[in-house]
Amino acid sequence: MSRAGFRTTAKRSKLMSKVRRQNTSAEMRVRQELRDLGVGYRLHAKDLPGTPDIVNRSRRWAIFVNGCFWHMHEGCKRGALPKRNHRQWLKKLEANKERDWRSLSELLDLGYSVLVVWECETRDPVQLRTILSTFLR
Repeated sequence: MSRAGFRTTAKRSKLMSKVRRQNTSAEMRVRQELRDLGVGYRLHAKDLPGTPDIVNRSRRWAIFVNGCFWHMHEGCKRGALPKRNHRQWLKKLEANKERDWRSLSELLDLGYSVLVVWECETRDPVQLRTILSTFLR
């Protein structure tokens, strides 16, 4: 039986290459909900700080759909650090969190309203619709 801690570098590399950065299932659920609400948007604005997942330039808002693990969602069981290579993961994930705050701050300085939707929040359609509706008011 193979355990994640004992994978070879090649196997680990192959596994990690399957982790998506864009068009994740959580992001697709947010996009579907926005379409259902009749809201227009553009995707992955590379010219804006942090490359927000969803943007409406005319209304000056941006949405980041964050994975709970990769962005260390506090209080979420999916945001917990692995027990193996704890220091290595902590360093990487703290850097992600720092970059997130920097991007958020830069977008706010540009006059954008910013929403962070966590992966776990997309699992309940009613909760997701409430979050998005409240933000878009």
